Amino acid sequence: MPIPRSAVLKLLHLLLLTPAHARLRYWGAMALFALIVIIGSIPGARADAAEVASGVVLHSCAYAVLTFLIFTGSTGTPPQRASKAVLTIAAMGFIDEAVQSFLPYRHGAFGDWMVDCSAAVITSSLLWALWTNRKVAT
Repeated sequence: MPIPRSAVLKLLHLLLLTPAHARLRYWGAMALFALIVIIGSIPGARADAAEVASGVVLHSCAYAVLTFLIFTGSTGTPPQRASKAVLTIAAMGFIDEAVQSFLPYRHGAFGDWMVDCSAAVITSSLLWALWTNRKVAT
């Protein structure tokens, strides 16, 4: 018997938008970032991922998801949440590129960091605009 669509949407709403799971989303972003750095440090992992998508696509998607989790996992007004998310992503991107620069088979790239920051700014801006009109209790 299939699960009703309304039940799935209600569950996603509860997990992704309500304050009840904000802390889980925030720490989930930290765990996901650690996983990204660890997997990115495995020799050959980046080359395998390049067969599926380019570095720009991978960085954009990964850091947009991290931005969403940090924004929705933070407290404060939408501008405060957006600022926290962008600054946190800038620091995460810097750490990611710094770790890569120490690996002999990888290299840190300023362009990758800029893609990370751009994804954070775009995602935070969209969330800021949508968050002010949302109907979820804060």
